[in-house]
Formats: sequence, structure tokens, C-alpha cells
Amino acid sequence: MKSKTLFMLAVLSLSTTAGYSNQKTEVPYTISDNVDLVLLDASVKDPRGGYVTGLAKDAFRVTEDGRPRQITTFANVDAPVTVGLVVDNSGSMRLKRPEVILAGLAFAKESNPRDEFFVVNFNDSVVHGLPPSTPFTDDLQTLRAALYYGKAAGKTALYDAIAVALQDLQKGHHDKRTLIVVSDGGDNASKISQRELMTVIESSRATIYTVGMVDQGDADFNPRLLRKVAAVSGGQYFQPRTPDEVIPLFKKISKDIRSRYTIGYVPDEKNTKRRIRSVKITAQSEGRKLIVKSRTSYLISPAHDASNEVQEPQR
Repeated sequence: MKSKTLFMLAVLSLSTTAGYSNQKTEVPYTISDNVDLVLLDASVKDPRGGYVTGLAKDAFRVTEDGRPRQITTFANVDAPVTVGLVVDNSGSMRLKRPEVILAGLAFAKESNPRDEFFVVNFNDSVVHGLPPSTPFTDDLQTLRAALYYGKAAGKTALYDAIAVALQDLQKGHHDKRTLIVVSDGGDNASKISQRELMTVIESSRATIYTVGMVDQGDADFNPRLLRKVAAVSGGQYFQPRTPDEVIPLFKKISKDIRSRYTIGYVPDEKNTKRRIRSVKITAQSEGRKLIVKSRTSYLISPAHDASNEVQEPQR
């Protein structure tokens, strides 16, 4: 089977600000992967909500558009992950920032030693927290500096930030790719629309966890958007009621990532030419039907066009 581009998006133009630089550059945006497989992350729980680990491949079934597909790639180990922390740095987050940074560092401490991290901060514009010479890090002090980079002020370009972070994930070294987005869900400064963002997410293979940080009376709070982003990607939405709950929620996210299975299959090109494919994973063990949470659809784009490759911004 010829290599096909399963996750690719038509060029969008995003204005981004590279970390440790004040220069804004117009960046043609695509997200692409030249692969023969659809790779999915899946978490499995029993009816009581407990994680189920150690299942074998034959415990799972996969269907695409209702047709069964053979599982060709399977892993049930704590594999290393490329993790992007996408943190709202607008004025509304000023008082919540310390808890978010502590939670991000606590999450990193519990991670696989081979995990790699990057940080995308955003307010009016999108800013990379790490310097250009360090696209990823596993060092806590470097991560702390990246999370603290920039002042909490201005408007909110949430859609742009998630799109840029998904692009950054493509440069990671691990097959498992995750974003953790911390925001109130509002957006009043992005150059792409919510509809375009959802297409980007459907075109990716990333799992996105969203954390809704909100104060009483916050007019920008949009939990519906945060829930939708998480659901489409197979992730989960969390909303801490108090600042003390932020770190425990990040630990829950860490446990979910550590417990996930990686399941891959060859897409069905013979019986369907649909661009948007629905996918369902089920699992059963010892006669028990288990609860599986994973991406439920993905987008197949036209054949890869090298002219649409992302051009690196000039520093």
C-alpha cells in the first residue's frame, strides 16, 4: 500500500511569535503525517471507573465506518509521550497562573523519564516558552522557565494556540502525542475560526486534555468549547472547583496518559472514499464489556503535496 497522508490540512496562515523573540512571522500552516496506519490512543475503564491495564490485543475490536478492521499495531506499555502544555496567559489568568505552573511541574515529575515537553503560552499572540534551540525538554527547571515566560495580560488567541501546538507535536520524537490545554475557553484574538480549529483537530492524531480555569462571573468562560475539543480528540475535560484541585487534576491526566493503549490499523481504501471516517474501539475481558475512550473520527485529506509543507519562520 502506498504511503498516504491521513492527517493533512489545507494551508492556513497564522501569525505566530517565536519564544525569546519579538518578531512576528506569517507561517503557512499544515498538519501532515505520511503513514500507512491510523494510530489511536485508548483508555479503558471498568464499569466502576477503575483503569484496566494489561489487556492483550485480542481483547479489542476496531471498526471504521461500521466495518471491522484488523489491528496491526498494538502496545500496552507506558511508552514515552510528546506532551505540549498550552497555557492561557491572558489577563484573566493572572491570578490563576501560579497554580497552573505548579500543576504542570507536578505532572512532569510523574511522567515517564523519556517524555519530552514543550510549552505554548498565548494571549493576543502565540508564544513558544522554550528557546528556538530547545524545541523539547525533559528538564524541570527549563520547563519552569518556559511556563513563566511572558506576562499575563491582553486578549485570548486560544484557537491559534491549539493549532500551533498541534503543528509542534508533529516534530516530536514519540508516536504518542498529547496536548494539555489550560484556559477559560474564551477566544477574542485568533486568526482562525473555531470551525477551522476543529478541522485541524480532526486531522491530527493527538489526544487533547482540557482544563477549564474560571472565576465566578467570568464572561469569557466557554466550557462547551473545551469539552468539544477534548471529546473530538478522545481526551477529557476537567474543571477544578478550587485552586487546590488543579494539581490533583493534572495527576489524573498523567495517570490516564500512562494507562493508555496504542492501537493501529490500516484504513479501508477499498470500500469507502469518505474523507471523514468514524472509528469505534470496543474491549472485553472475562465476559465483561469495558468502557473505552478514544478518538471517534478522523479526517483523510488529499494526497500529500510537498508545496504545502510548513515553512519554518525566520528568526
